[in-house]
Amino acid sequence: MIKLETQYIKNPFDHLLNCKYERISESNLKVTLPVQPLLLNTVGYVQGGIISLLADLAMGNICNTFNEDENSPQTQSVVTVDLKTTYLKGAKGDYLIADANLIKKGRTLNHTDCFIYNDRNELVAKANGIFANL
Repeated sequence: MIKLETQYIKNPFDHLLNCKYERISESNLKVTLPVQPLLLNTVGYVQGGIISLLADLAMGNICNTFNEDENSPQTQSVVTVDLKTTYLKGAKGDYLIADANLIKKGRTLNHTDCFIYNDRNELVAKANGIFANL
């Protein structure tokens, strides 16, 4: 049986956004972002930078490794090297879900993919990233 980590990078901005994390497997993580008026652009869609940030949070956390000791402070173990986000549809709704998958975990670099869906399960963006181990 796989022991799934329940720890995530402690990021003040992430806390501000009120993201919720759900570890599906060792290589799959979903992050839900409630859509707030502050996150919308002037035409009423979620601003593109927020969508990219959501993908980055999900993909970074799927790569991250943590200390075994639950009492130790959890620190970030990866940084973004490359991030590409492709916008497919204007993002509206009550929430967005980033579905991140770890494609290859390497000694130095980790390759990831992420699909972002709205609350009607419509694909609004896709992203891929490369994360360097610290």
